[in-house]
Amino acid sequence: MNEDRKRLIANVKAAGVVGAGGAGFPTHVKLAGSVDTIILNGAECEPLLAVDVQLLEMQAEILVESLDQLVRVSEAKSGVIAIKGKHQPAIDALQQALMGKPTLRLQSLDDFYPVGDEQVLVYEVLGRTVPEGGIPPNVGSMVINVETLLNVAKAWKGQPVTTTYVTVAGEVSQPLTLEVPVGTPISVLLDLAGGPSVPDYGVIEGGPMTGKLIHPKAIDSHIAAVRKTTTGIIVLPADHWLVEQPSLSLGSILQRAQSACCQCRICTDLCPRHLLGHDLNPHLVLNAINHGQASNPDAYTQAFLCSDCGVCELYACPVELSPRRVYQALKLELMEKDIKNPHRRKVTPRATWAGRHIPASILISRLGLERYDHLAPWSRIDFSPRQVVIPLQQHIGIPAHASVKVGDKVEIGQTIAIPPPDKLGAAVHASIPGRIEEVTEDVVVISGE
Repeated sequence: MNEDRKRLIANVKAAGVVGAGGAGFPTHVKLAGSVDTIILNGAECEPLLAVDVQLLEMQAEILVESLDQLVRVSEAKSGVIAIKGKHQPAIDALQQALMGKPTLRLQSLDDFYPVGDEQVLVYEVLGRTVPEGGIPPNVGSMVINVETLLNVAKAWKGQPVTTTYVTVAGEVSQPLTLEVPVGTPISVLLDLAGGPSVPDYGVIEGGPMTGKLIHPKAIDSHIAAVRKTTTGIIVLPADHWLVEQPSLSLGSILQRAQSACCQCRICTDLCPRHLLGHDLNPHLVLNAINHGQASNPDAYTQAFLCSDCGVCELYACPVELSPRRVYQALKLELMEKDIKNPHRRKVTPRATWAGRHIPASILISRLGLERYDHLAPWSRIDFSPRQVVIPLQQHIGIPAHASVKVGDKVEIGQTIAIPPPDKLGAAVHASIPGRIEEVTEDVVVISGE
């Protein structure tokens, strides 16, 4: 490993960079792998979100230069910027910035869901299929999110992650996309967007397909706050089915499945992982549970292959059943029993792959989001919240341990928590100047000066 790469990895680790567009995998670990191609993921396939496409347009030169540097330092052969073909202004800006960069190219993507899933993206861009239970480096590729690359570029200069980019959309008076300090209360974001435009509403953190419903008390008490991985805040009426569906208990979901699942297998036929060739059959897990098929362990361990994309639950099933929720529960149970993923086959996409893509426009209609389907424009609001609530686990791995105490004075960028030595995790930094008001196992609260 060359010295530049070692220094970059050390800087990225110190800066607390994690995957900003997904589950928050610590980026310094990803950068340590050897690959021949680095893919910049600008697909942004979740409906209503508008961070990546606007960053690609506004910061095209910085992103191209950063990708070029990352390819060189990582000793990869090439870099690919993947973006949907419908985003012409961003494509124009990127093509201009790519001039004179022979190791980089632009890849136009079709507008379907979930083209931004890293395994789907690797196949669409490179024609390579990631094996079951595998990751892109298994086939010589690395996928990095747009915001993550910007954070890597900042880390190269010694700047830690203190802000994130968020789209606020749905039932708000003024949908917008903006940069905010990590730990900004979600209630503050709602105020910046002019407040909810309906009296009774629910809030989803993330996109409508994979996001998490936030409890109203957490918003009212300002506990719910922006993480490094927060890309969207979606406000919907309280009676919208995307708000009601996550509120169902697992018991209710299983009861529905027992009475309504007809084994039509549409959930399996449209499952992106199944279409890529994985041995994932959502209809079979409902059948196994409904009929107590404990002798068919594969139906249960297939849960490890589920990407939680939500297609089975929110698009495919005609009676609104949820194999995804069942798989989530099974994964937890299997991990608690220390059962490992036995599915490790090499895969080949099924013949139906291209014919069963889900067009984004059809998905938006199916989700009942047509009235909100317009760009949340970039806002250059310059503000600093009076208080931030910074989670100590904003990443995959072990939570960071606070290195500050109540009463300490901190500055922007100061390290306030670090993961245990030799454990997978990411450092956490102060996002505003001020004093430490509270320290728990879960959060550090900073009040501004």
